[in-house]
Amino acid sequence: MKYPAAVVAALLVFAGSGAGQTAAVTPTTAEVDAIYPDIEAFYIDLHRNPELAFQEVRTSGKLAAFTKALGYDVTTGVGKTGIVAVMKNGPGPTVMLRTEMDALPVEEKTGLPFASAVIGKTASGQTTPVMHACGHDIHMSAWAGTARWMAEHKDRWHGTLMLIGQPAEESGSGGATAMLKDGLFTRFPRPDFALSLHDDDTMPAGTIGYHPGPFRSMSDSVTLVVHGRGGHAAMPMNTVDSIVLASRIVLALQTIVSRENNPTDPVVITVGSIHGGTTGNVIPDEVRLQLSVRTYTPEVRRKTLAAIRRIAKGEAMASGAPREPEVITRGDEPGEPVVYNDPALVARLATALKAGLGDKIVLMPVKMTSEDFGQYWITGKVPSALLHIGAVNAEKFEEVQKTGIPGPAPHSPQWAPDREPTLKGAIRAEVTELTELFNGK
Repeated sequence: MKYPAAVVAALLVFAGSGAGQTAAVTPTTAEVDAIYPDIEAFYIDLHRNPELAFQEVRTSGKLAAFTKALGYDVTTGVGKTGIVAVMKNGPGPTVMLRTEMDALPVEEKTGLPFASAVIGKTASGQTTPVMHACGHDIHMSAWAGTARWMAEHKDRWHGTLMLIGQPAEESGSGGATAMLKDGLFTRFPRPDFALSLHDDDTMPAGTIGYHPGPFRSMSDSVTLVVHGRGGHAAMPMNTVDSIVLASRIVLALQTIVSRENNPTDPVVITVGSIHGGTTGNVIPDEVRLQLSVRTYTPEVRRKTLAAIRRIAKGEAMASGAPREPEVITRGDEPGEPVVYNDPALVARLATALKAGLGDKIVLMPVKMTSEDFGQYWITGKVPSALLHIGAVNAEKFEEVQKTGIPGPAPHSPQWAPDREPTLKGAIRAEVTELTELFNGK
């Protein structure tokens, strides 16, 4: 993937900045063990009671009550269901630590004794099972553990800690944008730094991964509505079969990635939803496809979206469709921007984490998954760092490495992080990051 010249320069600076002094405080094993039972119970409750985007009423109430009891100044209803918890502890920088709160429309198949049995409704009114299939329950619980440690050890840091519980991160739902539009950086102290941590299936539990510069891709949601001419399944010659047309489009779209795009500029096009017809003996008039498109640069994004439109239109014309497909996008801006990890900030955090946690800190590659955490950098202009924490049981991870057969990952109905080492590692990492920024020069 090609980086702008400024990013290349920053990466070179990062490469030479590994050694240095750190003022971070890493919680001891005993300190984390002491709070872990409460945090594990917090996690189990969140996992059992997931809520979809902008419906996180119970969830945000739980986070608000927890932080308020610790002495934070808590505001609810920011960006609809978001919360902001602020603790001022003398002079120093303002640092924001963000967690996401929403779950996914996924039926849980982990077999856990506290598995979700929640049935909810999407924004469009569709009934669906709901699950924390992306680990936001892990994120929130670690956030809560970090909030508690920071409140109980105010003698070990100074500055203003700004904890936010963000709604609607999944599927381009706009939670970060909603909070920013509701005055996140004007009604509350404007942060000098923004931090977040995400669970990961590519590292053993407790390992922290970092990457300077562009780290997570842009994301676009595209809807294609394919129009045919319906009729009897036994007389296809009298129809334009919208299901066959949609199927041809699904296959043709992959040639954008394999034959139109430079492989050094990554693109992913996934058709995650296809709906058409009501019964086997009726050819439907239309089929609706929902696509997820991931890119890293505006140029590749524009070319990819144009190719999707061209292929859909061309396949419809070749099929003799009565009208062109509808191609529905958000417009000029992607649903989520690139997550850009400030290289100088990441270098500083990596140094502190290596000093506190040793060989559990590793450089990781870019990912094609997306995250609206990038909004705090691109819209709010706040130096930001999104790090990852491994969440896979160490023995299972070793087995995956040997067999080459992938295990469950985020968004899978079987995704179940190895909670104890993941939660403990996340709390230790978050506290280390925060105290480094509060206490450093």
